[in-house]
Amino acid sequence: MGELVERVDEQDRVVGVVDRDEAVRNGWLHRVATTVCRDPRGRVLVHRRPEHVSRFPGHHNWLIGGGVGVGESYEEAAARELAEELGVQARVRFAFTFLCRGAISPYWLGVHEAVVTEPLSPDPSEIAWHGWLGEAELREALRNRLFVPDGLNALSRYLTLGSPTAATPTPAPPPP
Repeated sequence: MGELVERVDEQDRVVGVVDRDEAVRNGWLHRVATTVCRDPRGRVLVHRRPEHVSRFPGHHNWLIGGGVGVGESYEEAAARELAEELGVQARVRFAFTFLCRGAISPYWLGVHEAVVTEPLSPDPSEIAWHGWLGEAELREALRNRLFVPDGLNALSRYLTLGSPTAATPTPAPPPP
């Protein structure tokens, strides 16, 4: 069996435990935790997915993340994914969740923020390239590079909070 996740309902309440691939295949709601990584200068980390991955090969993304494990909070999963994908320990700050209809499957997406001060050690099976982009560089990249569609959806929501560096977090939903 693959990665186990909690299947959730339209209100993000747990209804069971399933294999993540099965949840994706069947369009069952589950949870994904992501983090917007910034450096101390406020630049955003952007990365490109490897060409060999099954989901969005070669696409760029501005979020680091993955599935929320059974019994894990969004925040715990976001911090774990930073360690797994970037090799860093960073304090994540909850920003918001939303029901993402997803390009491949629907899921609840938890978005977090973190300031990363230590050197990155990206997992090459997850990240083929990475760079810190300022606001103008990020806008240029969004115009000229292929990005993961769900990440663009999250970016639109993130920017509606106001200035990303001064965004006030929305309280986390109560545990199911």
